[in-house]
Amino acid sequence: MTDFNNQYVMTIDGKSVATNKTLDAFNPATKDIIANVPDADKEHLDDAVASSRRAFKTWSTAPLAERQAAVAAIGEAIADHAEEFMALMTKEQGKPRAGAEWEILGSAAWCAEIAKQSLPDEVVEDSDDRSVITRFSPLGVVGGITPWNFPILLAIWKIAPAILTGNCIVIKPSPYTPLCTLKLGEICQDILPPGVFNVISGGDELGKWMTAHEGIDKIAFTGHTDTGKHVMRSAADNLKRLTLELGGNDPAIVLPDVDPQTIAAELFWGTYQNNAQFCNSIKRIYIHEDVYDNVRDALVEFAKEMKVGNGADADTALGPIQNQPQYEKVNEYIDDCAANGYTFALGGDVDKNAEGWFIPITIIDNPPEDSRIVTEEPFGPIVPLLKWSDEDDVIKRANDTRYGLGASVWGNDTETVQRIGSQLDAGTVWLNEIHQYSPYQAFGGHKQSGIGCENSLHGLMEYTNWSTITLNKAWGK
Repeated sequence: MTDFNNQYVMTIDGKSVATNKTLDAFNPATKDIIANVPDADKEHLDDAVASSRRAFKTWSTAPLAERQAAVAAIGEAIADHAEEFMALMTKEQGKPRAGAEWEILGSAAWCAEIAKQSLPDEVVEDSDDRSVITRFSPLGVVGGITPWNFPILLAIWKIAPAILTGNCIVIKPSPYTPLCTLKLGEICQDILPPGVFNVISGGDELGKWMTAHEGIDKIAFTGHTDTGKHVMRSAADNLKRLTLELGGNDPAIVLPDVDPQTIAAELFWGTYQNNAQFCNSIKRIYIHEDVYDNVRDALVEFAKEMKVGNGADADTALGPIQNQPQYEKVNEYIDDCAANGYTFALGGDVDKNAEGWFIPITIIDNPPEDSRIVTEEPFGPIVPLLKWSDEDDVIKRANDTRYGLGASVWGNDTETVQRIGSQLDAGTVWLNEIHQYSPYQAFGGHKQSGIGCENSLHGLMEYTNWSTITLNKAWGK
């Protein structure tokens, strides 16, 4: 039975592995050190990859039903330990109970659904003279590199499809949030054969070793766009397969026929879920000039009712920024807005003496389109509101970004909502809803928001090679 209060260890070749060198893990709500975690060296990575390559020989040929059962069992184990996972996630990541519950129970549900998926042979032709079949075979060893905002869910988005398709996987969690993932590795020692699933922890250097490692056949990475470019360069030496889920600058377009009070709650949670530490959070809100003032005021009033605090407190709506570097980055955006004289509809006054890395909910009132807060991704609780009047113009402005991850359109005129939505250049476009995901729904980015996709059978295929086998039945007759 895994003890969620004991020391933290890596999982390599089905065994618990400690290191002499460690990293500190912090509670972002208090800045206290809450654990020391292993800091892997190159030899640990080599051992993990070697064990995965050994395990691949048998795991890749295991019956599909066995692999499906293993993925389902991972989900059941997460559900069995849900309370421990949720408490630990709040402690290491900062998110309140509701956010931790969404992530942990969502991870369990994801495993249950991915376990039902499969990639049967595709019969292209089957005539008296000839047959053509495309089969999907596993790649080998996958290297999964996960971020600190959703450490378990975004790991499961990689672990479940990799294992189901017959690959073995080495996961590296963010050094800021390694605890839940390390515990997941421990739990899976009793579920999976040694080497099928390894978990190693360490800093940025470990990630660089993984992307360059010749024994790793694919990298599945979620993180910042600029880091994703480094991953792509490093992976080029042996042409690793890549799935890159990167940054976003998601626009929301609000039509003039909305009810301000109704839309305020939708916009708030679409923007500030997980304290806006979310690649798919709304980063720019375009509000029609006819309702701009009323929507702005309703959003401000709604936001004023939301408590920012320690996620362990029952009345907390938004937790802290997860780590000090990100806290400093968000402060830079607030300082830039103040220095340029932009109007703060709410927030902007950061208590630098607070116990944790807390940023108040901040709303910038109609800054210039070329301002940093509009063109960049702050990844924290600050959002610009922008006026629009012309439909073609707002579509152009919404698309004028290097990113293309998500977007949303809001209004009672369904025809107009759909017309605008169809012209937005993003991997996911939500119409009168937001942040609806599914194991059966492809998720990926356009432009510099990523390469490839996760989830659905399209995402499952990304963990396979396509082999087409042709047979001339008439040959020699």
